[in-house]
Amino acid sequence: MKTILLSIGIAIVLIVGTILFARRAINPNDLLAGLNNVSVVDGTQIIEISAKGGYAPQTTRAKAGVPTIIRVSTKGTFDCSSSLVIPAIGYRGSLPMTGTIDIPVPPQTAGAELQGLCGMGMYNFTIQFN
Repeated sequence: MKTILLSIGIAIVLIVGTILFARRAINPNDLLAGLNNVSVVDGTQIIEISAKGGYAPQTTRAKAGVPTIIRVSTKGTFDCSSSLVIPAIGYRGSLPMTGTIDIPVPPQTAGAELQGLCGMGMYNFTIQFN
């Protein structure tokens, strides 16, 4: 009887652990997308993106018609996400391994979308202007 109860207890722990682990295995960028990474300072919109093993958040909604800066932060970034291309604004550059870089963006029209890509096209992020 003790063996059966012990087996049932272990099974329950394994099932609950699997469920909790599976919930955490959801794309972390989807979780980060809910955070507010857009602020306005002195009339300039600042969009914060982190680069390491990809870009986070992957999707950002920003206000159209205002001067914008994309502030990209890195921390020990050695992968291809350190090479950033934003074709719509003609930006191509290498990010520092650790630090931040500000990329100025002219005011965008409502409905415009900017896409940032790593140098290999494996990782990306999108900024939608509304």
